[in-house]
Amino acid sequence: MPQIVSWIPVPRGSDFSIYNLPYGAFRRGNAQHLGIAIGEKILDLHALASAGLLDDICDRSVFLAPVLNPFLALGRDVWKKTRLRIAALLRTDDAADGRLRELDAERFFVEQRVTQMAVPMKVGDYVDFYASLEHATNLGKLFRPNGDPLLPNWRHIPIGYHGRSSTIVIDGTPIVRPKGQRKPPQSDVPVFGPTTKLDIELEIGFVTGPGNALGESIPTSKARDHIFGLVLVNDWSARDIQAWEYQPLGPFLGKSFATTISPWIVTLDALEPFATAGPRQDPYPLEYLRTHDRWAIDIALAVDLQTRRMRERGIAPQTISRTNYKEMYWNMAQQLAHVTINGTKTRPGDLYASGTISGSTPDSYGSFIELTWNGERPIALPGGDERRFLEDGDTVALRGWCEVGEFRVGFGHATGTIQPAN
Repeated sequence: MPQIVSWIPVPRGSDFSIYNLPYGAFRRGNAQHLGIAIGEKILDLHALASAGLLDDICDRSVFLAPVLNPFLALGRDVWKKTRLRIAALLRTDDAADGRLRELDAERFFVEQRVTQMAVPMKVGDYVDFYASLEHATNLGKLFRPNGDPLLPNWRHIPIGYHGRSSTIVIDGTPIVRPKGQRKPPQSDVPVFGPTTKLDIELEIGFVTGPGNALGESIPTSKARDHIFGLVLVNDWSARDIQAWEYQPLGPFLGKSFATTISPWIVTLDALEPFATAGPRQDPYPLEYLRTHDRWAIDIALAVDLQTRRMRERGIAPQTISRTNYKEMYWNMAQQLAHVTINGTKTRPGDLYASGTISGSTPDSYGSFIELTWNGERPIALPGGDERRFLEDGDTVALRGWCEVGEFRVGFGHATGTIQPAN
């Protein structure tokens, strides 16, 4: 891969090299601006558009907006042109566009560490899938120990549910322990109160672009025209509330209280060098679900946990799981094709999450219900703590990155700290 260097310093090991250039939204003064991460800084797209440096690509109003939806609606050709322009404005070689460097750089950049990030798009619809064979098999073993772990439809269609977009929150937002009905094993009637089985789900989500007309479908061959990029997703789950309510219509209040995403949308173009073949699907999917491109992506993933006591004693977060997105059974092109096969309409800024990403070994599971086998095998932590499920004061951080040698493209973090129930 050719070496490209940015004139903005990028620390070694940074998620945000010039090969990445992910999009986000941040507070600047009293306004919300769009920006691109480079090293430890944010390139302010509001300022860049105001200076006329993108006028030949799109109208200035696109990047003067507080969210990415107008840009997402413009489609793949504009996305690629913008990415190439930003890279040219930042690079130092013969392909550089020196106009930005000649201007007062102070007004175009802000430090990431002093900014407040925001959800970068207005999410109209949120769908969460159940696309990991290992995760689905593990839950099947837990809930149906005497039957087939996979239900008959699982290998034929990407299973999913419609989530609640109003509770999608950005990295760092506190998570209040939810309350609801749950049925203790020893009781014949439900009780009401805070969940005692608060869990995480380590996921990757994709953000859509232009969308389709009502009544039309998006085939897998056109998915690349409609998928802008990816984010980390933590689909927080109250397992005891979920277990009591999910039959017969599936997830509801046990899922809808909060979903955390990472601040930066990493584009498909940035991830293309890490595309790979996905797992073999058996049986072979129906025609509308077949893909011929490489849709699996080699994204390393980790879950870090720090309890309140660890934090008070200065003990660093402990990595409790490592896995990889490339092993997902159903890929994002298949998920988008399935969502729209009945003619439902997608729109710019919609979010579609993968479902929990679990590997084949116990240390690669993407949820506490798997890592502790529904609480039977607690996780031992430094300082003497152990966890079956999350307790108040616990902080969970999801991380994700692609890396070959010094070439790295990362997502940053999706972090949340558990607050007591109201």
